[in-house]
Amino acid sequence: MAGVQMARADSLIVAVLLTALVALGPISTDLYLPSLPSIGRDFGVGAAEVQLTLSVFLAGFACSQLIYGPLSDRFGRRPVILIGLAVYLLATLLCMVAPSIEVLILARFLQALGACVGPVLGRAVVRDVYGRERAAQVLSYMGMAMALAPAFGPIIGGYLEVWFGWQANFAVLAVFALVILVAIQATLPETNRWMDPAATRPGRLVSTYLELLRHRSYRGYVMIVSFSYAGIFSFISGSAFILIGILGLSPDRYGFCFAAIVVGFMIGTFLSGRLTRRLGLERMIQLGTAVQCLGGLLGLACYGAGLVTVVTIVGPMVVFMIGTGLVMPNAQAGAIGPFPKTAGSASALLGFVQMGLAALVGIAVGHGSETSALPMMAVIALVALGAALSYWLVVRPSAAVSAEAD
Repeated sequence: MAGVQMARADSLIVAVLLTALVALGPISTDLYLPSLPSIGRDFGVGAAEVQLTLSVFLAGFACSQLIYGPLSDRFGRRPVILIGLAVYLLATLLCMVAPSIEVLILARFLQALGACVGPVLGRAVVRDVYGRERAAQVLSYMGMAMALAPAFGPIIGGYLEVWFGWQANFAVLAVFALVILVAIQATLPETNRWMDPAATRPGRLVSTYLELLRHRSYRGYVMIVSFSYAGIFSFISGSAFILIGILGLSPDRYGFCFAAIVVGFMIGTFLSGRLTRRLGLERMIQLGTAVQCLGGLLGLACYGAGLVTVVTIVGPMVVFMIGTGLVMPNAQAGAIGPFPKTAGSASALLGFVQMGLAALVGIAVGHGSETSALPMMAVIALVALGAALSYWLVVRPSAAVSAEAD
């Protein structure tokens, strides 16, 4: 009995560590969001330049995922995670002491190279341990717990901004990374049971990614995840400039607005965790994309009616995020589930497309958000529609063909 209790305790510790690891990416963007306007003032630059600290982070996040996945398939999850965390810690310290916007942008890129080890290998570890349907449930609960970080991140970041300035946000991130690094070194076991010595060979890498892209349902699930995340990043890129710059909220109050949309995401992931095993991945994605479209179109309609307030900006985004909480864990599990021996590469390619699209969307939103809420609201509505069409035009037909073949 004592051994079983110890095993459960160890399992809980690992689950908490994985949640913190996966949260490393979101908290790296969300914590300093209330500081974006003040960073621009300190360095004497506009919103477009400051927004590059977000989009460059995603670009680095996207590119390095293509490397981390195969490395973990070759050498194991644990050593790659430790190296990524070390890179993140050093880059975060550089962010904290950056003397110019150019150095901060570079440091954010380097920070992303380390941060992306979290979601890529966190998802891969879950796939190592659980099956396809069970992985969706575990990812749902991890997503709900992980959402606590971005929920409180902007609130904490807002107060840090008011009390100490924007550099304090990066000091907190450095401490967070150090704690995770020490804890994983001490407790996380190796979970990759299919280490492939050829996984990092260039020819093998290309063939693995091409094989994944030839899988129609994989492409569809990747598109669903990518469009859904692009909606989240649209809000991340534009909301601080709209709510603080245009509508006049203080940085600390902005944090509570951001927390509201995270609560929406938590509601979605909670429902996903409760319902996925009963209803299945596809029905959850159908429901989630419908809710996303409702939120996106509602926000755009409010803008069209001339209703630009905190409520009409945040409220529709909460609805969109409920749908996203239903969609993301199920689409992620649907994409990675069929590839147990290349889970790292499948997760990496998923993340590359997801972050790459979000970076492009963020640049577009950032260029118009100082003067209008329209770019952000329009993009959120469009990506919600894109996620729904990806399911009905790509995933659904592929599932029907597979059913007929069976």
